[in-house]
Amino acid sequence: MDVLRPPLININGRIYRRNIIKEEHYEEEEEFSYMGPPDDEELGEDETCDTHLIEQSDKGYRCAIDVPSVLYKYIIGKKGETRKRLEFDTKTSINIPKQGVEGQIVITGSTKTAVSSAVTRVEVLVESFRRKQPFTHFLSFPLNNSKIQEGFLRFKDEVLKQCSQDHGVEESIFQNPAKLHLTIGTLALLNEMEVRKACEHLQECQNFIRDITEGKPLPLEVTGIEYMNDDPAMVDVLYAKVNVRDGSDKLQVIADRLVEHFVSAGLMVREWDRVKLHGTVMNTLFRKDSTVEDTGAAGRQTVNEREAFDAKNILKKFGAYCFGEIELNTVQLSQRYSTDCTGYYSSAGSISFS
Repeated sequence: MDVLRPPLININGRIYRRNIIKEEHYEEEEEFSYMGPPDDEELGEDETCDTHLIEQSDKGYRCAIDVPSVLYKYIIGKKGETRKRLEFDTKTSINIPKQGVEGQIVITGSTKTAVSSAVTRVEVLVESFRRKQPFTHFLSFPLNNSKIQEGFLRFKDEVLKQCSQDHGVEESIFQNPAKLHLTIGTLALLNEMEVRKACEHLQECQNFIRDITEGKPLPLEVTGIEYMNDDPAMVDVLYAKVNVRDGSDKLQVIADRLVEHFVSAGLMVREWDRVKLHGTVMNTLFRKDSTVEDTGAAGRQTVNEREAFDAKNILKKFGAYCFGEIELNTVQLSQRYSTDCTGYYSSAGSISFS
């Protein structure tokens, strides 16, 4: 790390410098330095600190923070060293629930300044390690009506019939037709409270979506295929292109507004200036490991060893393939690695266009 240009984290308008410390036989542990509040900002006796209320009692000051239990270990640290360091540096006491028990981290101290400092440092730790958690949910536009599924299965059959001799093209890399969708953005929701919060924010988006769609389903056509890298002979993901039938950009506007809302709520990290709308039809992450057989562990394909496929012939023969049309009417908060009774991803919440 360049000490003159350290990585920065922005939390609630405050800027923090992150210093990385690696300890042997332990996950990367991080220490942070608070760079100070914005100019002219002062904490009054009845004000909150970073959205958290600091209460006064006969014994001093107290603040309770909602933190998912999966993140407790990062605040505790190896053999409790991180918590001890935080308590020593801020002259506070930090009470953390038992691992696996959802609750609040309670910080107490003799002065409001001390508690405020501890709250700030815990917040930065939580935010930093939250970003390292794999996503659990995603906002999606389902594309799995019967006509699209039928069109997809015809596409799959024809590709396997005409292009199965091309390198890496085989049945297991095709999408499950019941799970065809457009991903809008991903979220790491680490407990039920965060899932409920995300559902509430999704409901808040219904008004602007209905304004854009005029309270009607959005007619889409799924036509054409495209790839994500520079070499069509070495492709990992092939996706179907989706357009609004009237040629408008309503679908793109809805997707961008949804991401903007969830990023503002702190539930999503912005990855692109605009959402890249695509419906995955082939992905090498789906590939079954055909190298296991009797070769032992050395022959196993690891996650980092994705085998790309040659898509040149597929693009040449099916570049303008029409999968079908759909009247899109919902946005779903979908749960990763799940399946509902229809074969689609289980839904934690949804809103309709009409």
